[in-house]
Amino acid sequence: AALNPKHGMEPALPPASPRTGLFGWLRGRCLGRSAAVDPARDTFRAMTGLYGSIQPADSVYLSTRTHGAVFNLEYSPDGSVLTVACEQTEVLLFDPISSKHIKTLSEAHEDCVNNIRFLDNRLFATCSDDTTIALWDLRKLNTKVCTLHGHTSWVKNIEYDTNTRLLVTSGFDGNVIIWDTNRCTEDGCPHKKFFHTRFLMRMRLTPDCSKMLISTSSGYLLILHDLDLNKSLEVGSYPILRARRTTSSSDITSSGSSAPRPAGSPCYQNDLVPLSEKHMSRSSQREGGSPRNSLEVLTPEVPGERDRGNCITSLQLHPKGWATLLRCSSNTDDQEWTCVYEFQEGAPMRPVSPRCSLRLTHCIEEANVGRGYIKELCFSPDGRMISSPHGFGIRLLGFDARCSELVDCLPKEASPLKEIRSLYSHNDVVLTTKFSPMHCQIASGCLSGRVSLYQPKF
Repeated sequence: AALNPKHGMEPALPPASPRTGLFGWLRGRCLGRSAAVDPARDTFRAMTGLYGSIQPADSVYLSTRTHGAVFNLEYSPDGSVLTVACEQTEVLLFDPISSKHIKTLSEAHEDCVNNIRFLDNRLFATCSDDTTIALWDLRKLNTKVCTLHGHTSWVKNIEYDTNTRLLVTSGFDGNVIIWDTNRCTEDGCPHKKFFHTRFLMRMRLTPDCSKMLISTSSGYLLILHDLDLNKSLEVGSYPILRARRTTSSSDITSSGSSAPRPAGSPCYQNDLVPLSEKHMSRSSQREGGSPRNSLEVLTPEVPGERDRGNCITSLQLHPKGWATLLRCSSNTDDQEWTCVYEFQEGAPMRPVSPRCSLRLTHCIEEANVGRGYIKELCFSPDGRMISSPHGFGIRLLGFDARCSELVDCLPKEASPLKEIRSLYSHNDVVLTTKFSPMHCQIASGCLSGRVSLYQPKF
C-alpha cells in the first residue's frame, strides 16, 4: 500500500468507493481482506514458517491395557496443559513443554471419553458415551465440579459461548442441548433442548457465535444463522431454507436456483428436521433480512461424490470465521476427503432465492485407512495451515505452497490443498491432531494409545 506522507509508517487510506465506503473498507481491514492489515499478520507469517522445520519431538506411549485409543486432544487456552480423551474412561493431563505427565483422571466417566473443551484456563468439560458431561477444575482434580445429565445417547461434541457462558453439547441422540453454567451447582446446570436432527455427527459454533454448524452422517450440513441460544427452538418455530448443494467458484454463475438432491439421497424434510415448507415462519418472508435462528440446509459438494452419498465425520471452523473444514467419507468407505468451504456473504434470505453460504475452495484426498474411525483434523491458530490425520501420521496442508492466508489465495475454482510436510511417528492409525494455541507445537494421538508431540528442531 502507498505510504501516507504525513505519517510515514501508516498506509494511506484508499479512495472510498460508492459501493463500500469508508466503513466497508475499515471492516475489510479488520478482517484482513485488504492490503492494509494489522502488524500481527507478518508475525503469523514468520510463525507459520517455523513449521517447515518441525520434527517429532517427544512421544508418550499410553498402554492400551488401561487407556485405549486416543479420541481427542485439547490444549488449555494458554497452552500450559494438554488434555487427552481416552477410550477406556480416562482423561490424562500433560505439560506439553516438558512432556511430563501431570495427572490421570482414572474414572472420569463410565465409558469412552469423546471430547474435551476448555471454558477458560482452569475450567474444562468432558463428554462421554455414558451420556453425561463432566465439569472439572484444574485446581482440584480429585473430584468433578459437577456432572450434567440430559442426553439419552453418546455425547460427542462440546462448544462454549464465552459471551453468554452457555455450554452447548451434541450427541448421537440427535439433540443439541444448552447448559447455563452461570447457575451451575454440584447437582448440575439448568438446561434445555435447543435443536434436534437425525443422524447428527458434529456441531460447532463460529468464533463470534453468530452461527451454529451441524454435520450429519447422511451428508448434510445445517447452518443456523443469526444465532440466539436463549431462544427455544420448537417444531415449526424456526424458518428453513431449501436444501441445496454448495457450489465451487466455477458453478456460481450457473446455479441461481436450488439444485436437486443426488439420486438416492434422502429428503431433508424427513431425515433432518420434523418440518416441511408449509411450517416456514412468516417472519422468514419479511423484507430486509433473515430472522433469528434461520436454518439453512446444504449438501456440500465433495470431489468424486457428485452422484454418491457421503458422511461428514469431522467439522472444524477457521479461527477467524472465514471457512469451515470438513472430513468426508463415502458411504461405501472407499474414499475419504478433506475439504475447505469459504463462507459467502450473501443477500438477505428470501424463500424464492435460497442462500448458499458456502463455496468449495480447496480439497485433498486422504489415505482412507482405519475405516469406521473418525479422524479429527484442525486449523493452526492463525488459520494458515491444516493438520490432518493421514495413515500412521499427520500431514500439514496449506492453501498454497507459501502458507498464505485463505483470503490472499482464493482460487477461481476448487484447487487441491498443498502438502507442506508429512510427519510419521506412530505405529497405528492416527485419530486426532491439534495445534498448540500459544507455541509452535502439534500433538497427535493414535488408535493404540500413543501421543506424539512435534516442534521445530534446528
